[in-house]
Amino acid sequence: MTELLAPAGDLERLKIALLYGADAVYLGGRDYSLRANAKNFSIEELNEACTFAHSLGKRIYVTVNIVFHDKNLENLEEYLQKLKEIKVDAVIVSDIIGVKMAQEVGLDIILSTQASTLNYEAVNFWKNLGVKRIVLGREANREDIIRIKEETNVEIECFIHGAMCTSISGKCVLSNYCTNRDSNRGGCAQICRWVFTKDGSPDFTFMSKDLNMVDYLEEMIKIGVNSFKVEGRMRSIYYIATVIMCYRKMIDGIVNKSLPKEDREYYSKILDRVANRDTTPQFFHEFPGVNESYFSDRTEVSNQDFLGIVLDYDKENKYLILEQRNYFKIGDIVEFIGPNMDTLTYTISTIVNEDGEKIDVARHPKMIVKLPLDIELEKYAMMRIKVFDKKSVL
Repeated sequence: MTELLAPAGDLERLKIALLYGADAVYLGGRDYSLRANAKNFSIEELNEACTFAHSLGKRIYVTVNIVFHDKNLENLEEYLQKLKEIKVDAVIVSDIIGVKMAQEVGLDIILSTQASTLNYEAVNFWKNLGVKRIVLGREANREDIIRIKEETNVEIECFIHGAMCTSISGKCVLSNYCTNRDSNRGGCAQICRWVFTKDGSPDFTFMSKDLNMVDYLEEMIKIGVNSFKVEGRMRSIYYIATVIMCYRKMIDGIVNKSLPKEDREYYSKILDRVANRDTTPQFFHEFPGVNESYFSDRTEVSNQDFLGIVLDYDKENKYLILEQRNYFKIGDIVEFIGPNMDTLTYTISTIVNEDGEKIDVARHPKMIVKLPLDIELEKYAMMRIKVFDKKSVL
């Protein structure tokens, strides 16, 4: 099994992640989750998420991964029982009491990266408590993973893309100290992303660059990593769609021995553009050094590549109905990406607004427009700026 696992902060992002190629999605409920600032899911929404995922033959994992204080234990067993009833595929936990209660309820258990598991003895400890899969700490290197696979019979899940924790995963208390927001109970204020200055000295930060494992995907598959996890429950729908689609195509290409170098380079360029921080493989082959973190002169420049999302298709008049997300105009060369389709290049020749009037520019956020198109595109396809093609990155 080579699973591609996507984040989802709400139902829209969940549907996009699954439609764009994820095999499974991890998400949080309104309680007990480490992304308290995400919208997260009510029990009713979790039920809808499970129904949707299971209709596609895909899986839902629910995070219950805070470090529990006594007051957090109230209603936990009842909550886990509800998750069991709506048929979630597993819960992701970090605290031993969470493991115990989930096991008693009869839920499959995935150990969160918050447990900072980095060696086979720890993996066997958790295995003996009934854990089915371990999300290794982001600090695990190649040799750690190989030894763990050799010495245990547990599924291994590793992060392959997204933000890194500056501290050892699950052990940071900077947020608690600086803002009284508990990072281990969902309130992380991301102090490591702050910019510090003192007495006129240059600005200073100590955040890690983001993770990107494109160059090592094939090696990770060979050494037996079972699940490839993308970080980002608070990321945008465009980010989720783009990252999942790129990794889906690369993983499938590797498994089917059909991923040429130019395709990997193309997807790598797309991934670099969708993010606004630099990326690096971090710990996999060597301990990260000065080039794997930001210290000064850090810039994060967002682009406006995401132009719109497809709402529907007018078959009779052959018009694509689009919700605008960024400025575009007549003459722009764009491309469409989406589920079950190859990337489609398109030159905008006509834009029609909701009143049926032809306009030259779509400049109002979330305005509804129509574009003439002979090809029917599915709902949730997206329009973006065309920046380059595969040949241009060789």
